[in-house]
Amino acid sequence: MTSRDHFIEQFGSVFEHSPWIAARAFDHGRIAEPLKAGPVHEALCAEFRAASHDERMGVLRAHPDLAGKLAIAGDLTEESKSEQAGAGLDRLSAAEHARFTELNTRYMRDFGFPFIIAVKGLGKDDILAAFEARIGNDPATEFQTACAQVERIAGFRIAALLAGA
Repeated sequence: MTSRDHFIEQFGSVFEHSPWIAARAFDHGRIAEPLKAGPVHEALCAEFRAASHDERMGVLRAHPDLAGKLAIAGDLTEESKSEQAGAGLDRLSAAEHARFTELNTRYMRDFGFPFIIAVKGLGKDDILAAFEARIGNDPATEFQTACAQVERIAGFRIAALLAGA
């Protein structure tokens, strides 16, 4: 049986900087062996959904801006760095970077957390179009949309972790 510490070490980062989600899933008996992507994802998402609004907001706020200051400084988590690079966000023109910066600033001001989208399979134009469409959402809709995107990101990360298992 996987130990609690090992499980948290393995899955604690799938929700950005929020190992408490993996800890709660383990502590609440939601984890069964053999570890498979679908059941692990559902267990972690159940804990995320059961968390308070403030806890979920903390998860959203733990995410980096897309093509933002952390990316420029090289301070992204390995997962975020790989995801953003895969979408071409590490190769923006000056004009594209300026547009992302403008949208990031406006989005953060309006919603209180960074724009979050599961970038796997998307290019920079797809991401920019989604950014421009979602920035007009009301706060409640965007909170729910961002939470759903966080769950998608976690699913991709879990699948990658267990692909070699």
